[in-house]
Amino acid sequence: MTTQIEVLTSLGLESIIKASKVEELGNNVNSVLDQTSPHRPELDDLVSLHNIIYKTSRTTLLEFGCGWSSLLFAASLRLLEGEIGVLDSYRRNNPYECHSLDNDEKYIKMASSRIDSDLKKYVNFHFSEVNMVDWNGRIATAYKALPLISPDFIYLDGPGQFNVGGEINAWSTRHKDMMPMVCDVLKIEHFLTPKTIIVVDGRAANARFMKCNLQRNWQYKYCSRRDQHFFVLEEPPLGKHSENIINEVYFRNGKWDIGDL
Repeated sequence: MTTQIEVLTSLGLESIIKASKVEELGNNVNSVLDQTSPHRPELDDLVSLHNIIYKTSRTTLLEFGCGWSSLLFAASLRLLEGEIGVLDSYRRNNPYECHSLDNDEKYIKMASSRIDSDLKKYVNFHFSEVNMVDWNGRIATAYKALPLISPDFIYLDGPGQFNVGGEINAWSTRHKDMMPMVCDVLKIEHFLTPKTIIVVDGRAANARFMKCNLQRNWQYKYCSRRDQHFFVLEEPPLGKHSENIINEVYFRNGKWDIGDL
């Protein structure tokens, strides 16, 4: 069996391996509350993300909250581009792109500095403020601006609960007993295409909020070992382009379902 170190080395990500051993970087046990310093990369989670993206041949990634994952996504997309090639016939107008959205310029700068020149074309960083909002009568948070892309993979690991503006009925997530409650994915749900994958890193309350409010046929799975939540949009293709990308790209390594993630 290939080890985590071997996978990351094959992707040219020795910097992640090295950073995972740096004692000065905090662990992720209290990462939701501790937003003052960067954390060591979790190799298990990162290799899992790579395996999902590679196995299911993702083409366009949307990441809420930048970090070590941004670097991992860039390397994964480079590998896929080398194997799959041009995607023009599948109506994918942002092929092999990760769009990473964050509401903290400091973390964007930090994540961007980790991206070597040969990987920079695969990652686009975006800044947006996050505010408390009323979403369908429910209190939540939302980014002010989203990247204009059609993602087939969404990774939810941001924003932090404290760097959020405004209040709804004097209520906000800026309290240690609160938790993140993003509604952005719900707002764009009906633009997403069949076989879109969503991964929520921790954030159990937010994952349950999404599970209760997503309206289409999403299959759900929770991995307790990695504390990750998975959603897969299981619907018939929208048309010929949609059918082709599912059969020829997403299933190029064989058919898969949510149980394989």
